[in-house]
Amino acid sequence: MPLVSTAELVSTAAAEHRGVAAFNVITLEHAEAIAAGAEQAGTPAILQISENAVRFHGGGLLAIAAAAAAVARASSAPLALHLDHVVSTGLLYAAADAGFGSAMFDASKLPYEENVRATADAVRWGHERGIWIEAELGRVGGKEGEAPLDAHAPGVRTDPAEAAAYAAATGVDALAVAVGSAHAMTERTAALDHALIARLRDAVPVPLVLHGSSGVPDDEIRAAVAAGMVKINVGTALNSAFTGAVRSFLANGPGVVDPRKYLAPARDAMAATVAGFLGLLRPAG
Repeated sequence: MPLVSTAELVSTAAAEHRGVAAFNVITLEHAEAIAAGAEQAGTPAILQISENAVRFHGGGLLAIAAAAAAVARASSAPLALHLDHVVSTGLLYAAADAGFGSAMFDASKLPYEENVRATADAVRWGHERGIWIEAELGRVGGKEGEAPLDAHAPGVRTDPAEAAAYAAATGVDALAVAVGSAHAMTERTAALDHALIARLRDAVPVPLVLHGSSGVPDDEIRAAVAAGMVKINVGTALNSAFTGAVRSFLANGPGVVDPRKYLAPARDAMAATVAGFLGLLRPAG
């Protein structure tokens, strides 16, 4: 079916008091697994490509974006295409020509006033082209190349009053907030601050986004959605499923050289992981 916009999926999820999951795409197999998992769950999803993934593909956005979009269009599930964690304005500006209807512009490492200015510029640019813009306030650590960051350290979490002022000053369409999760967690042990999520929901007039959801247990994700989280980002959990399946296959077949033999079970493992996360995001009852 045609690509659905991230704006539509997120606004519909917010209106229905449920979450919508956004899964990171690194390879073609990731995109195929996300589509298959969404079809299994009978649920919409977002395929997102990060600046790190673009860097992995030699800095070229068009090829991986075209592949992900083609997979999404061939799927029976409603799927959107999102550009994630963009730091480079050059890459952000490439989004319009690469078929993206949304992007997350990440100026969270900048001092607050600089973050506001840079993000407001990105929002103006995006809205002139019909592109929905997500931003981040607070520090969700764990990204590749960053120093370790304690998700519970003082000053890391997003302040509701500051978030409200930030949303008003920038005009963002959604806000990623720091509430206790971290990127790249391989164990699901994160404890979220659900009271803070509820305060942020009441203070901020746009949907909230949870980054680092791979490290969040099932019950914590359900509670986060009930408290007000809408867009739930998942990346590392897919990579763990993929790599685990490859390791298992090659351990039992060390002489195999055809990558299709081990990429097929790896893709299936990711699809099952996708379907599992999507099952958490339905409304209670």
